[in-house]
Amino acid sequence: MGNARNIAFWVVLLILVMALFQLFSGNQTTMSSRSLSYSEFIDRVDSGQVNSVTLDGERIIVRAKDGNTYVAIKPQGEDVTGGLTRDLIAKGVEVEAEPQAQSGFMSLLSLWLPFIILIGIWFFFMNRMQGGGRGGAMGFGKSRAKLLTEKHGRVTFDDVAGIDEAKEELEEIVEFLRNPQKFSRLGGKIPKGALLVGPPGTGKTLLARAIAGEAGVPFFTISGSDFVEMFVGVGASRVRDMFEQAKKNAPCIVFIDEIDAVGRARGVGIGGGNDEREQTLNQLLVEMDGFEANEGVIIIAATNRKDVLDPALLRPGRFDRQIHVPNPDIKGREKILSVHARKVPLGPDVDLRTIARGSPGFSGADLMNLVNEAALMAARAGRRFVTMIDFENAKDKVMMGAERRSMVLTPEQKEMTAYHEAGHAIVGMSLPKCDPVYKATIIPRGGALGMVMSLPEMDRLNWHRDQCEQRIAMTMAGKAAEIIKYGEDSVSNGPSGDIQQASALARAMVLRWGMSDVVGNIDYAEAAEGYQGNTAGFSVSAETKRMIEQEVKRFIDEGYETARRIILERQDDWDRLAKGLLEYETLTGDEIRKVIAGEPLGGGDADTPSSGGGTASIAAIPKTRGRPKSPGADPEPAPL
Repeated sequence: MGNARNIAFWVVLLILVMALFQLFSGNQTTMSSRSLSYSEFIDRVDSGQVNSVTLDGERIIVRAKDGNTYVAIKPQGEDVTGGLTRDLIAKGVEVEAEPQAQSGFMSLLSLWLPFIILIGIWFFFMNRMQGGGRGGAMGFGKSRAKLLTEKHGRVTFDDVAGIDEAKEELEEIVEFLRNPQKFSRLGGKIPKGALLVGPPGTGKTLLARAIAGEAGVPFFTISGSDFVEMFVGVGASRVRDMFEQAKKNAPCIVFIDEIDAVGRARGVGIGGGNDEREQTLNQLLVEMDGFEANEGVIIIAATNRKDVLDPALLRPGRFDRQIHVPNPDIKGREKILSVHARKVPLGPDVDLRTIARGSPGFSGADLMNLVNEAALMAARAGRRFVTMIDFENAKDKVMMGAERRSMVLTPEQKEMTAYHEAGHAIVGMSLPKCDPVYKATIIPRGGALGMVMSLPEMDRLNWHRDQCEQRIAMTMAGKAAEIIKYGEDSVSNGPSGDIQQASALARAMVLRWGMSDVVGNIDYAEAAEGYQGNTAGFSVSAETKRMIEQEVKRFIDEGYETARRIILERQDDWDRLAKGLLEYETLTGDEIRKVIAGEPLGGGDADTPSSGGGTASIAAIPKTRGRPKSPGADPEPAPL
């Protein structure tokens, strides 16, 4: 429909341009005739040189007997229709006259047609800039909400897995829409809004699509950024129009994705908020719970940043329910994998539960990407179905980054990387509270020259002090190994990523978790944010900052000394493992234990990752600065 309108517009525009060209070309042809003074015209008439004339208002178009055409202008007040006409007829000149009405119309058309064309072009481009719908150029204040239909990719609750509690909350809303009498007979009222809160990729938008597929009622979807415009008042007008559409289609659901784009707290930040955005938010607040009731209209919104939303949005009566959509646990991950694996032919050796245990901290989007990467790897290898080795390779790629086998390393760099990673692995296997070592590699991946991966036995829900201290020791083992092997003066910048991770964990222990006996049970994270420039943070004294930094340094130094002691105690094991990494490049947890014990690895290619050794949260030890943190890692606190 939109393409037909565009084609029709360009056809009409082309016709108008051609008409205008013909008009001006005709006038130009007439004006291009040679001019003739009135006296010369009279002389030529008297001498019999004129064959015929055409009287067109003030103009006299003269056609001479020599074939030329001339144009003369009659003097003002000359009685053309009287004596001149009689004289011409008496001289035997043929006289014609043009009607004045046509000349006036053509003159008027030639005057206004260019302006009409320009206005039409302006309307067309304004219509295109404003999206082409809901009134076009005059529809700035119309809602951009789209009515979601079941024509393309209907999604139901069967397609949503791993977030059962959120599904139950929303299933009740769908049931309310289907059978409101079931709840209203006991005095219950339909919820006015539900806010989906959770990290990116956990399935908030997918849940909204599932509601649309299940409810069987009109479902309008819009993004929070669609309300924000350069014109003042447009956002508020669009909110009003959206609710008017919703009321006409009630009962219905309106889904606002990324509501924090328009729902941020008012009056926060330097210079206050944006007036247009605040007007839009005010209108949204009024429409959701004002004097006029919006019966049968349910607002569902999604955001990753609940902390920045205005408190007025979060009160009961507006968003009655705040539904947390977290990253799935191991059971949820298995269900999500089974949903995404429906369209993928799986090999007989694929165990989705094993894959779920080995992918802690993964969101629904991460798991979908994992299945897709495994399918691509199987297709690249020419297989007819996806095997477990494809999933393992895909998991390594997602967790650690793609292999960079084209990177050229000198034997000295490769040896230092092997001893560095062997130090991580030896210390991690020696400390009981460290997660089991899943894999060690000296093949460059992503931004790291080598890496040791450790996965916990089960999903980690909290951290204990002894676990943190041993984790710091494992993290600092790479630098300790380099110094033991090559000396203080030959240590490289490889441990920079290790130092960042250890510092982040130590700061979290001191600033937020109260694990320092010296600092005490005080949350200094807000003070750290204030130190970074956040005006909301409270200030602390220089003595307190010095004390915090000393405690952070103490945790890291103790971890370093622990790592150094373990490597020296198990120097033979460390040396054997480093030589094994130099030979095989990649070793799984079971293969690491065999190398340390001096046992043969068997007939398999140790360079190819196997499915053994992995259980389940990622603790990557990167070798280079700036590598993204692994999924499920604790957020890094702001430093003082």
